[in-house]
Amino acid sequence: MSKQVKKGCVAVRVGSEDEDGGFQRFVIPISYLYHPLFNKLLERAQEVYGYHTAGPLKLPCSVDDFVHLRWQIERESKHHHHYPHHHHQHHKHFPSSRPFSSC
Repeated sequence: MSKQVKKGCVAVRVGSEDEDGGFQRFVIPISYLYHPLFNKLLERAQEVYGYHTAGPLKLPCSVDDFVHLRWQIERESKHHHHYPHHHHQHHKHFPSSRPFSSC
């Protein structure tokens, strides 16, 4: 049975069979796909899995790293809403305090 994804969102699978709990499914806003940090992860997914996969988009990183990335994107999004005239540069590297070691 297929799970419905609301309009404006996309389902992704994160994790690995080696990780506790295996793969986990997340539903994220499509806007994440355009974020520079998420874009790096999409490039890595293409290298690992190729363009044609069945089912939700698979992302090659741990669940913990993905949750942290999602938190960063949401934090940035809230920052932009509070400071609409502030020009913020997106950095394409991952923060040193929590590296994307498995991506």
